[in-house]
Amino acid sequence: MHQFLEEAKALEAEIIANRRYLHEHPECGFDLENTCRFVMEKLTEYGYEPKMICRSGIAATVGRPGKTIMLRADMDALPMEEETDLPFRSKEKRAHTCGHDTHTAMLLGAAKILKQHEAELNGTVKLMFQPDEEGTSPTGISGGDVMLEAGVLENPKVDAVMSLHIMSGSYPSGSINIRKGPMMSSSDTFEITVQGSGTHGSQPNLGVDPINVAVHIYEGLQNLIARELAPEEQACLTVGSFQSGDAANIIPDEAKITGTIRTTHENTRTAFKDRIREISEHCAAGFRAKADVKFMHGIPSVYNDPKLTEELIAYTEDMMEYPCEILEYPMSGSDDLSVISQNAPTAYFMLGSGTAEEGYLYPHHNPHILFNEEVFYKGTAMYVNAAIEWLKNH
Repeated sequence: MHQFLEEAKALEAEIIANRRYLHEHPECGFDLENTCRFVMEKLTEYGYEPKMICRSGIAATVGRPGKTIMLRADMDALPMEEETDLPFRSKEKRAHTCGHDTHTAMLLGAAKILKQHEAELNGTVKLMFQPDEEGTSPTGISGGDVMLEAGVLENPKVDAVMSLHIMSGSYPSGSINIRKGPMMSSSDTFEITVQGSGTHGSQPNLGVDPINVAVHIYEGLQNLIARELAPEEQACLTVGSFQSGDAANIIPDEAKITGTIRTTHENTRTAFKDRIREISEHCAAGFRAKADVKFMHGIPSVYNDPKLTEELIAYTEDMMEYPCEILEYPMSGSDDLSVISQNAPTAYFMLGSGTAEEGYLYPHHNPHILFNEEVFYKGTAMYVNAAIEWLKNH
């Protein structure tokens, strides 16, 4: 077994214990007071001088002057109730159903090992512990944006970024999945408000039915994927809510549609946002109504720098002694590591945590999801190995 795998395996009990504590005490968004206290105390215990560079955003460094590689983990949970039988399950109406507790624990393990190897580091490793990846803040501005604005890529200047995400329900335990170029989709939330004119249900001719207009807008939006997306492109448009009216015999004044558009290329993202607005406004006008289209704060797609990704794949395969799985297509999910990847060369790995055949039946954001604790030490070793090997060669 490779040295860093052995060292991470020796820390396995501590990594799991840290994860179980975080799992049992989940916090959401930027309200991570207890989580940050725990992380700061652990980093201090390991010999670091961590800094809170923004609300619930922690940075720490280890090493010496030179090139800098940053390792990132998100820390936030989701506002939902857990429905597992785990003895350390959350008792709150919050739950770590996306595995960010595991990311935090794995990076804490890496921090401990890296500190023990500080004299060998040919440069600096920066650790980034991030709030609100899920974008649950009312402002819609995610933790990645806030930490970027706070200067996480400066002092020292970051030359490369590595991160990983655990994946349960679809990827075999211990598998490492990645691709060069677009890795994950952008995500933009839209809200379309259709203003009609209310009237009695028996006299629709005296009003403008916003429900009818909104239905036509909905149908028009489906054509973006069916007829305006190039066959080699990838995008997903979902309408998640459709709200209007309160009574069976009243045509209401207003209807509201909300949804998301996800793309893998920025030009498609821009074009589809323009078309959502155009279809909505023109369709509404054709029925004597008006449509107001708003886009909430969105995030671009995660981009894996080809050169860095190829390099870190090689280091990872040498350590693991088995190949990474190269994904044919970008993932349809989104992650605000994207804002970091637009500003520094980035490589984002997916660490498999079990398939349905292995007993891990549920996908992310499901209240029943489970994660295979036997792979956590591998994530820690991946962080350590990527940092040390990259610095050694730069």
